[in-house]
Amino acid sequence: MANSSKNQLDILMKLNIDALNPMQEEAVSVIERSTNTIILSPTGTGKTLAFLLPLLKVLNSESKDIQALILVPSRELAIQIEQVFRSMGSGYKINAVYGGRPMSKDKIELKHTPAILIGTPGRILDHFDNDRFSKASIKTLILDEFDKSLEIGFEYEMKGIISQLPNINKRILTSATQSVAIPSFVRLDTPHTINFLKENKVSKLAIKTVVSQDKNKLKTLLDLIQYIGNEPGIVFCNLRNSINQVSTFLAQNNIGHTCFSGGMEQKDRERALIKFRNGTCQVLIATDLAARGIDIPEMKYIIHYELPLHEEEFIHRNGRTARVNAKGTAYVLKWENELLPEFIKNVEGINISKKALFKPQFWETLFISGGRKDKISKGDIAGLFFKQGGVNKDQLGTIELKSDCAFVAVPLTIAKELVEKLNNSRLKKKKVRITIL
Repeated sequence: MANSSKNQLDILMKLNIDALNPMQEEAVSVIERSTNTIILSPTGTGKTLAFLLPLLKVLNSESKDIQALILVPSRELAIQIEQVFRSMGSGYKINAVYGGRPMSKDKIELKHTPAILIGTPGRILDHFDNDRFSKASIKTLILDEFDKSLEIGFEYEMKGIISQLPNINKRILTSATQSVAIPSFVRLDTPHTINFLKENKVSKLAIKTVVSQDKNKLKTLLDLIQYIGNEPGIVFCNLRNSINQVSTFLAQNNIGHTCFSGGMEQKDRERALIKFRNGTCQVLIATDLAARGIDIPEMKYIIHYELPLHEEEFIHRNGRTARVNAKGTAYVLKWENELLPEFIKNVEGINISKKALFKPQFWETLFISGGRKDKISKGDIAGLFFKQGGVNKDQLGTIELKSDCAFVAVPLTIAKELVEKLNNSRLKKKKVRITIL
């Protein structure tokens, strides 16, 4: 037990976390002693760590097969969990597989069998049906954001996957809502439920209405972003066409932004989030796909540019701000004659005639054509930029290291100069291309 506690402290230090929150503490304790567990907790409260910590304790370091399967509803959530687990430095191999990336890449990675496999149901079922690895040692099944999986029609795939897992002895389901019944094929007998949704009584979320005099709300959206000032936030739209219209308008008015929707290629979605995380873009224009299951920092605000159609969408959009102990604001942008849905209540109207100090884009993102599989580390990249690029610590922003590439935030004013200096440099034994993303 002492060693177990020490290992947990080591992991928290690596993740820069001082201590587990009450939900995580209870989840770790319950999962360790229970066969079936349901974790209900708001978005942003750390459910990923709550199930990964106890999962470590049931893994067998001698096993050469997959021991745990994590099913998720989106590619972004699969990538996020994979990144969190790798940051824990456990020594166990983990891989994420999902639609939108080449199957050949999956096959190469799965030749070196991971202890934990994460994936979207369709891609996992494809691997299962083609017997690409043994399923006999998979004893832990985790359904993360299970309500979303069932909502977007993965029930057939999930049923097909679970039917091929005869040796499951631990099931963990997580959700930020209580809206979906758990189907019988999950075989979740007498689960222990950890419910922290009811604890979210004192909300630090302010909901404010901004009225547009014109049915076309673009000018009012611009006024609102300038009123808020230099803070990162998400503008939610219902339709991809709306995202394109908003993007064109913000570009014309020099507002640094990026877009995120299901209609984009996976590579482009990942790069949009990278640019948003590292500060290259201040605004993320997104559909409800960005309402949960993506790895982005705490937002001070979100904007409902188009009103959500259902209460659940409203809750999840708002869940991107005022998370855990932080304060946040959800702005509801409505046309003067537009009626608010019944579920949007107790909102305060505000005047946005004042403008905050709005600074232009500061960061730019550079792409590097080498990553972890080339034995390249963040330290190697930082060293290249310090020594050969001549930048100082304040000029080197966030470095994101992927399997086959990396991304670095640098000041916009010196981005082109750095590309000229560093393109075709060597990192470890690899000559890398460096370009502006």
